[in-house]
Amino acid sequence: MPGPCPEAPEEIPGRCGFLEVPESRKHRGGRTIKLAVAIIPAASTKPVADPVVFMEGGPGGDAIGAIPFLIDSGVNRDRDLIVMTQRGGPYSQPYLTCPEIDRFNASAVGLRYDAPSTGRLLVRAAKECRDRLTADGVRLSSYNTTENAADFADLRKALGIKRWNVYGYSYGTDLALTYLRRHPDGIRTVTIDSVVPPQIVSLPWAWDSAQEGINTIFAACEAQPSCKSRYPDLSRTLTEQVRRLEANPLTLTVQPPGGGSPVKVVLDGGALVNLLVTNGGALPAAEVPAALDELARGNPERLARAQAAGAGIPAVPQAYGLTHSVVCAEWAPGFTKSDILKAGRQAFPGWPDTVLAHAPQLPFQYDLCRVWNVPDRTAIQRVTTFSKVPTLIISGSFDAKTGASWGPYAGRTLPRSTAVLIPGIGHFVVPQSPCAQSVLASFLARPTSPDTSCVAGLAPGPFTITPEPENA
Repeated sequence: MPGPCPEAPEEIPGRCGFLEVPESRKHRGGRTIKLAVAIIPAASTKPVADPVVFMEGGPGGDAIGAIPFLIDSGVNRDRDLIVMTQRGGPYSQPYLTCPEIDRFNASAVGLRYDAPSTGRLLVRAAKECRDRLTADGVRLSSYNTTENAADFADLRKALGIKRWNVYGYSYGTDLALTYLRRHPDGIRTVTIDSVVPPQIVSLPWAWDSAQEGINTIFAACEAQPSCKSRYPDLSRTLTEQVRRLEANPLTLTVQPPGGGSPVKVVLDGGALVNLLVTNGGALPAAEVPAALDELARGNPERLARAQAAGAGIPAVPQAYGLTHSVVCAEWAPGFTKSDILKAGRQAFPGWPDTVLAHAPQLPFQYDLCRVWNVPDRTAIQRVTTFSKVPTLIISGSFDAKTGASWGPYAGRTLPRSTAVLIPGIGHFVVPQSPCAQSVLASFLARPTSPDTSCVAGLAPGPFTITPEPENA
């Protein structure tokens, strides 16, 4: 149904409305929910008929907030761009925010990352959110990838679209592959950017991606003579600093990168690792060698400022009600805390077990999932997608959230897929890479023979090189 566009931080240059769907397709007669939809017209005066539909990451990320990046990337150059919030996501009704968790996250920059007391605070915040949402009548078990995929199938029919092109990133690739498997009708092409294969994603899996992304950054430094000579043996430096900070955390007061009042931050081994895994934003990959070198020489300011970036509450908070419903039903089951520790030890031998016991970005998740209490959905969701629909697979070599090798892994059962690796780019590749944008445009024009020639000439950009200390 048509409606006003959401009041997002940036105005939406298109028309908007809501898709109304059942909260649970298994429980007919229950309540319905509304998902915000925005349609951005093609920039071309002669647009192609089949639009692009975008699937956001997270789970629980801000799909509407991605529109400026998608427009700047030319995704709507020749086709209309359709963006829909996932169920429970920002601007949907209900919007499953967890202010309790937002407040915890803002305060957690000043706590030990992996201390049991920190975990208890996180679990308490999650329980408070869950209790509030369920008291409001939210059926958390319905906020899952199966229902998300069905929502997009309903959207295509509601808009009367014969065929469209699917583009998902991060969790949106998990969703896109699930959608392709369960609702193959009307899909002309699929593009997956920063790939999360539904058949493999789990909490231990996060350590494999962290190792691949971090080690690729270090290898890129080694390949640049100025970086190699200035920052030798980064792997050893990182191990030493993780061990040192875990044994003796640093407490500092620093100003967040975006300004504002100084905040207290704590840097321990787990916090350091988490900053590297979330590379980009407050700590770009290009600054990682310099940041580690400065830390080793007694100057933690660069890392502390990056940690302080998490002290605020976002203008559009993540929908943690969706995040944890997906993670606890689809990613956590079937493995244990000991499996995470084992995967961590394999990825980073010699690191403290207190660091390795927590999946990067998802600390204390099993404790949280116990109170979140949603049913195991892995039998339905942890399934490989086989399809002959033309698929473009895009990965960034520096991605420590979704390791680059998982793109070709997903492509093994997609015989008409083209996989491209963009050197020197982290998570969410297309908005960061003109070459990836060119490949995507070519793929949408010619799905079976995209022009990937620009990739061959790419190399990671230069790293930040700080002056050599005088007493070195």
